[in-house]
Amino acid sequence: MKLYKIKKSKIDKNGLYANQNIKKGTKIIEYKGKIISVKQSETNPKFDNGKAIYLFNINKKYDLDGDFKFNTARLINHSCEPNCEVFGSGLKIWVYAMKNIKKGEELSYDYGFNYDDDYKAYPCKCGTKNCAGYIVRQGSRWRIKKKRK
Repeated sequence: MKLYKIKKSKIDKNGLYANQNIKKGTKIIEYKGKIISVKQSETNPKFDNGKAIYLFNINKKYDLDGDFKFNTARLINHSCEPNCEVFGSGLKIWVYAMKNIKKGEELSYDYGFNYDDDYKAYPCKCGTKNCAGYIVRQGSRWRIKKKRK
């Protein structure tokens, strides 16, 4: 039995939800796609910021284009208080439970976007108590909170 199911998300569009209780450290799903060069991801209009982008940076040379229906992991939404984290091994990317997740809970992880000039183009809809308001990696959220005061 799969550890997750697709449902309408409380965060954005569809999401993945725990189909059963999931223990911390469990490997949940592989983020699948096509390996492309970083140069391709920087020059291809498919990856402009005006639409949903399912792109993971693997290393300095390669990215993973996850914009395929077979990549169910692309439906995991960002949260400022995530219950999952992402680890890469070679050219594979896996989503793991970073804490115990209860059946019915939406799976989420920190998308890890950098704090830069266009951070306001990515509003966060997670609605958690500590939501920064924008999809910015955890280590940079203090900059946003400082600006909002």
